[in-house]
Amino acid sequence: MSIDGLPPLREVIERHGLQAKKALGQNFLFDLNLTGKIARTAGDLSNATVIEVGPGPGGLTRALLANGARHVIAIERDERCLAALAEISDHYPGRLEIVSGDALKTDFAALARGGAGGQVKIIANLPYNIGTELLVRWLTVGEWPPFYASMTLMFQREVAQRIVATPGSDGYGRLGVLAGWRTQARIAFDVPPQAFTPPPKVTSSVVHLEPRATPLPTDVKKLGRVTEAAFGQRRKMLRQSVKSLGGEALLERAGIDPTRRAETLSVEEFVRLTNTV
Repeated sequence: MSIDGLPPLREVIERHGLQAKKALGQNFLFDLNLTGKIARTAGDLSNATVIEVGPGPGGLTRALLANGARHVIAIERDERCLAALAEISDHYPGRLEIVSGDALKTDFAALARGGAGGQVKIIANLPYNIGTELLVRWLTVGEWPPFYASMTLMFQREVAQRIVATPGSDGYGRLGVLAGWRTQARIAFDVPPQAFTPPPKVTSSVVHLEPRATPLPTDVKKLGRVTEAAFGQRRKMLRQSVKSLGGEALLERAGIDPTRRAETLSVEEFVRLTNTV
């Protein structure tokens, strides 16, 4: 089965010697039905500049282009993959820009400004070892509304559940507060381990996030500090966990019961607490 007349991915990987590297968090997705489903979850791509992180041999990249993405910017750290990606670029002239580099050192806003215009959408099967860090960076950018119109990202299911977690649930923590504050996030679908090569030990999930136009006003760095303190000792009462920020007196000024625990606070209450610091 082919979506674009290019050789099957397994053949591409064999020809270029692209065995997945554990150190780079690589798990390649071969299933064309799934890569197409990820691309479609992001909505209409015909007027979009798509930023993809960790394309590897280009399975998702091909799905994005086949599903009509106007322009794809693919950031790949593994130099072994560049020749395979160049073949896709040749097949779709002028529509795929390959950036050889480390996503953690990339200025995504600058990349978006230099794109082909239209909406910017981040769509990626993120390397497991940097996925959460990248998401936190994208959620805490200085300018809001941000440079992207949406994010459609694959994570380990446990991380995905933390992103969409609500107050009182086990997975609710800093990630859930940040995502809930600035975006509307949902799990679109799960991906079984056997869809990947090599298969990871866990199920994965695709999460779709859309920025809120007007999130509750607060200082993003300060909110980061408050959530870090509150969830750093999540089993303790708030008066203990936020002691370094003002403890009981701070909580009383914010109108929050000092005997509550962090996982019971709503996003609105975290914002109120932050604005009181």
